[in-house]
Amino acid sequence: MNLSEIVARYDEELRTSDYADVDASANGLQVGPDDREVETVAFAVDAAEQTIEAAADRGADLLVTHHGLSWGGIERVTGRQHDRIAPLIENDVALYVSHLPLDGHQELGNAAGIADLLGLESREPFGELGPEHVGQRGIAPDPIPTDRLRETLESELDHFGQGVRVLDFGPEEIEEVAVLTGSGVDWLDEAVESGVDALITGEGKQKAYHEAREAGITVLLGGHYATETFGVRSLRSLADDWGLETTYIDAPTGL
Repeated sequence: MNLSEIVARYDEELRTSDYADVDASANGLQVGPDDREVETVAFAVDAAEQTIEAAADRGADLLVTHHGLSWGGIERVTGRQHDRIAPLIENDVALYVSHLPLDGHQELGNAAGIADLLGLESREPFGELGPEHVGQRGIAPDPIPTDRLRETLESELDHFGQGVRVLDFGPEEIEEVAVLTGSGVDWLDEAVESGVDALITGEGKQKAYHEAREAGITVLLGGHYATETFGVRSLRSLADDWGLETTYIDAPTGL
């Protein structure tokens, strides 16, 4: 399949252009020619030396990631930036990135993946960012004790042995849940205002402890990396459906 067709399909499905004014990431094709044939696609959460070199070793023509290389533009290709881009060019590997569009997708996104894992019902967008949303909320089919919710996440997330941390200030049983993966505690106020019992995200900030305690809401921190593997795996499934050979590069950070 031609690279331009793959890019066009992903951009349309993810509504990439709709996030142009709210995302610092340069979503879409970040490295590569507009026109080339692609047979093998690698998928990873992060575009870093480790994953780029692994993609090249596996013979990938294209690497698709959630976190890319360009955040608000690249002024110089030196140092670490050079060391990341060089193996892409040297091995003729293109790079496609989807950051907030993949967070916000209500079926393929990271939050949607966790909602699927928990079987949440009556879902709706959560996490306003300008005109878009970057998360999802829903209702558990049955109330979930906080410890069981934590155990479920610990057993399913690739948290690199770091476990799931809990700020346990909400009700004993969780019914309504908001999910905003990665660094999502900035939407804690929205979670409180929406009336959910718990917010599931990746990493926390110092102030979140007191804010959650004062608001009486539970926050579960599953790890930035661990909560953001779902989206790229969904994009891999699409590529499989298109008849492409695919591979997934797991590079957990424990963070």
